[in-house]
Amino acid sequence: MNETRLPRLALLFLLLAGPGLGACSGGSQPPLEGAGIGGYFTLTNQDGRKVNDRDYAGRYRIMYFGFTHCPDVCPTDLAVIGQALRRFEKSDPERAARVVPIFVSVDPERDTPAVLKDYVAAFHPRLVGLTGTHAQLADMTRRYGAYYEKAGAAGAGGYSVNHSRVAELFGPKGEPIALLPYEKGAEAVAAELDRWVR
Repeated sequence: MNETRLPRLALLFLLLAGPGLGACSGGSQPPLEGAGIGGYFTLTNQDGRKVNDRDYAGRYRIMYFGFTHCPDVCPTDLAVIGQALRRFEKSDPERAARVVPIFVSVDPERDTPAVLKDYVAAFHPRLVGLTGTHAQLADMTRRYGAYYEKAGAAGAGGYSVNHSRVAELFGPKGEPIALLPYEKGAEAVAAELDRWVR
């Protein structure tokens, strides 16, 4: 899969961000504090139930965008996120229970709730799978600073979906906190969760 990585995403965050984006990672100020990302959404979860951002109020959210037919980065990143959450659950079950990992599919044609249900269960028992119409997904990805587009034509090999590759941590009020360093492994992600989840 051809994921869109930091150049386009970094530019987007710089355009949307407030003064907190450039904060030093060693400080106590969340790196994404004041960034203009996040907000309202209405989608359908893996159980076929309509949900919106208010359903997760009071809880921290890990947001990851991808699709179930992704051959490489999505399953790798979700495995790291699942392992990191398990580490955090082991070290501090009470705080870890306040974290909801969310996988938003950007491939609504193939990723039905039933498909998502089987897929998310492979990575963590509390991983939520969300999907919606193209209009709902376009609105949400715009709000959350994510990007996706269908690549290739449907045929014997099917199509792929190019998408941004980022795991965002949001706080209990839906405020952006930090990007999670999935590329550094589960231990690094668990350390970020330990740092920001109160």
